[in-house]
Amino acid sequence: MKRPIPWSDQLDVDVDVISSDESSSSSDSEIDISTFQAPAPKEITTSEAGSLIKRAEMYQEYMKQIPIPTHRGSVIPFTTWMGLGNSIKQLYGQPLHFLTNVQLKQWDRLRIDSEDEDKPLDTIIHPCKAEATIWLLEEVHRRTASHYHVAKLWESDPMHHAFVDSIFPQL
Repeated sequence: MKRPIPWSDQLDVDVDVISSDESSSSSDSEIDISTFQAPAPKEITTSEAGSLIKRAEMYQEYMKQIPIPTHRGSVIPFTTWMGLGNSIKQLYGQPLHFLTNVQLKQWDRLRIDSEDEDKPLDTIIHPCKAEATIWLLEEVHRRTASHYHVAKLWESDPMHHAFVDSIFPQL
């Protein structure tokens, strides 16, 4: 099949866009995706971008200062990754990194339509292993994440504040 545009410029096309007539035709047919328009990126001024990068840098430095707990509080029952994350925040009185919160939400989404979707997650993964996994992920995000990457993600998501915890532990 010939590609109408280079790989690097190709747009993601929803399968629903292709009509049943087109999908049942021979494999030699081409789908012209050049007619699909990608949404225009949000225009950000230089001062806004600089401010966002500065906030992300301050956030990352703050998160680096918070020590990862070395003792386990107790075994935490949970049904979802986000639920476990919320329980960890309450039990340890610590925020979880923005990237960790995003990852927990993605892990919960992965369970949709799986055969074990309705099972509580703590019956599939031992609670101690799940908690240790979150703390390992948290350590990676706190110590190694680039504030430029965080700022770029914040720029692309106007609702990023929903994943930035408002817990302020005593350092």
